[in-house]
Amino acid sequence: MPRIQTIAVFCGSNTGRGDRYADGAAALGSAIAQAGLGIVYGGTHKGLMGVLADAVIDGGGHAHGVITQRLHDKGHSHPRLHESEIVDSMRQRKARMAQVADAFIALPGGIGTLEEFMEVWTLNQLGEIDKPAGLYNIAGFYNPLMALIDHMIAESFLPAAHRDSIVVDGDPDSLITGLREFEPVTVSKWL
Repeated sequence: MPRIQTIAVFCGSNTGRGDRYADGAAALGSAIAQAGLGIVYGGTHKGLMGVLADAVIDGGGHAHGVITQRLHDKGHSHPRLHESEIVDSMRQRKARMAQVADAFIALPGGIGTLEEFMEVWTLNQLGEIDKPAGLYNIAGFYNPLMALIDHMIAESFLPAAHRDSIVVDGDPDSLITGLREFEPVTVSKWL
């Protein structure tokens, strides 16, 4: 397993209900910086993405943003990033983030966050990439998704071993440790 230096983080461009998600994003950003790691993310100052980036930067970590031209033109670019790239499309953004990243984490978010995470989970499953991925399960946010994964297993659409092909944790330090120590699942996806 290659050493992790940069984590691609997928998360909401909103902060969610209450303070728990923003507090969790800040805690993860601080933990990433304290671990001597950097992030690559969607490049905005909005929502959990902005909270995360601020915490990484304030903690002395490296923050690299990749944002689309359309969002940049709307004034969404984070002004304090160490690196900021502007690309033409979301597909290019996702590809660039995957190229830069050594691992992936999804925080709570909407359909874009879920889509981005599911893509890298699928690419790992198919062997197109070999980079650990994890869900930051703040306040049990991802419990319903994992219940759906269990249903997929029960209905024979997914091998049971593949449930363990990602790290799921609600503690930022434990999540980072889990990504660093992750062993890929080698069970075939075909039942």
